[in-house]
Amino acid sequence: MSELSIPFATLPRTTVPAAGLEVTPLADADRKPLSKKEVSADHPTWCPGCGDFSVLALYFKLIEKRKMWHEKITTVAGIGCSSRFPYFVQAHGAHFIHGRALPFASGISLSRPDLHVFVFGGDGDAFSIGGNHFTHTARKNVKMTYVVMDNFVYGLTKKQTSPTSPIGFKSKTDIWGSTDRPINPLKQAISAGATFVARTTHTNPNHVLKMMEAAMDHDGFSFIECLSECVEFFPGAFDSSNPRKGGQFLEVPAEHDVADEYAAYRLADEPFPGRFGIFFQTQRPTKNANEAKLIADHRAKVGGLADWQILQKSFDRTK
Repeated sequence: MSELSIPFATLPRTTVPAAGLEVTPLADADRKPLSKKEVSADHPTWCPGCGDFSVLALYFKLIEKRKMWHEKITTVAGIGCSSRFPYFVQAHGAHFIHGRALPFASGISLSRPDLHVFVFGGDGDAFSIGGNHFTHTARKNVKMTYVVMDNFVYGLTKKQTSPTSPIGFKSKTDIWGSTDRPINPLKQAISAGATFVARTTHTNPNHVLKMMEAAMDHDGFSFIECLSECVEFFPGAFDSSNPRKGGQFLEVPAEHDVADEYAAYRLADEPFPGRFGIFFQTQRPTKNANEAKLIADHRAKVGGLADWQILQKSFDRTK
């Protein structure tokens, strides 16, 4: 009897009657890490020099380094230049509607606890139309990693003022210069209840990967603001954070207590370009754990009935 090995560690050993073939899944330890070629899909269509290229390359590197297999990769995004990520990753994912990536990703996270969901977005998608979902996903502490590539401008729609655009920024919607105070993503995330809040920049690849790994290891809602320059509509926006352009990359002080919420809030209030690293991290029950407990508690009350029997009892009560 011949034997076929297929790379699905979660599949049971089984025999295919028609062919008489015994299928044996490989153990994860025996599987080679996916290469960039194996996980790459369509060629990225960003403008040459866009910071998003760096973030995508490091996501590929993270997948390889952490031995994430195709069936375990889950990439979700909303709408915007940054939100094209699912098109470029050869794995499971969804390019969802504008500002609604987080509730969609929450459903995946709650229904598939074996997956670590990565969500990618931009400053418009995350903090404008998606601002309400950002707040509630953070406070509920749904387990996922949300990477927001912040470029201080609406790039896909060709230069409008975004929620993070600085005062004085001239765009098609503020031809005289913006007069609205920009939001501070870090302060908003901390105050909303995110249990992991970090900041990085596309010009420091090693740091981006370090923050992604730390976020992936966190049990809860992990948020990363990644400065990602839009070379077409806001070139030079982050030069002050780039040592190669005369700026300075200042990391979070070594003595900073990441568990001190108020210290993190004050640190996040430093003037631009501010600091880079983990600002805040704490542990509290996730939405995933709370929901699992609710389900387990209610199942215990029905004495091991099958799902359809539980549903039937619920219908019977409505008669």
